[in-house]
Amino acid sequence: MESTAAHTQSLKKLLTAVYALQALSFLFPVTFIVGVVLDYVKRGEATDAWLASHFRWQIRTFWFTVLWSLLGGLTAGFGVGLLILFATAVWLIYRIAKGWLNLSDGKAV
Repeated sequence: MESTAAHTQSLKKLLTAVYALQALSFLFPVTFIVGVVLDYVKRGEATDAWLASHFRWQIRTFWFTVLWSLLGGLTAGFGVGLLILFATAVWLIYRIAKGWLNLSDGKAV
C-alpha cells in the first residue's frame, strides 16, 4: 500500500498534468477531454479535501467551458457569440492559472 505522502504526491502530479492538458486544449482540443476523463477516473482517490477541490474545480471548468462554448458557437452569427467565446477563453485561462497556482501552493480552490 502506498504511503499517504506518496499518494498525495501522485495525485498532485496527476492534477498538474490535467492543468497542463487544459492549457494545451487551446491548441489541441482533445486534450481537454483526456483531462476530464482522468479527473473522473481518479477523483475518488482524493482523501484530502484540498485535493478533492482541485478535481471538482477541473471537472466544473470542463463542463462550464463546454456549455459556454456551445452557447457562443450557436450565437456567433448574431455577433454576441463572439463575445461569449472570447469571455469563455479568458475565463478558462483564469481557471487554469488559479487552480494550478493553488495546487503548487498546496491550497484548495
